[in-house]
Amino acid sequence: MTETTLPQPQEISIREKEDAMGAYLMMFASVAVGLPLPIINLVAAVVYYYINRSKSKFVHFHSLQSLLSQLPTSILNGVAVIWTVRNFFVYDDFSQNYWGFIIMVGIANLLYFIFSIIAAYHARKGHFYYFIFFGKIAFQQVYLKNSSQESEHYNQPPKL
Repeated sequence: MTETTLPQPQEISIREKEDAMGAYLMMFASVAVGLPLPIINLVAAVVYYYINRSKSKFVHFHSLQSLLSQLPTSILNGVAVIWTVRNFFVYDDFSQNYWGFIIMVGIANLLYFIFSIIAAYHARKGHFYYFIFFGKIAFQQVYLKNSSQESEHYNQPPKL
């Protein structure tokens, strides 16, 4: 593993801190649009990631972590919306499985909301906040992948 130097809070500009914080606020995109469609949040996170990933590694990390952590929540919300619409218009079957799934999705959304607000707060302070699974993936993609590519030398002297 290559050694990576992470930026310290005093080295990160206020603009970068705000851009990193904004990545976690993409979960409110569907509320801003006024539609309860989970795909809007995911589209907003993808667009935000591609627009802001080149600003700095700090912003890239937080944008990627936010995007990756939003994927499972968006999928769960999408299934819940489809299942609810299907129950209202086609089958009228609100079984225990349905209510159990809705409760699980509600808990997942609450946890995602809490951790995203915490991560947004830390990003605004210039700190790294690593989600359990997605933080490691984002860190490896942003800091370790790029640093190993920079250290490769194609033209090297012959080995004696």
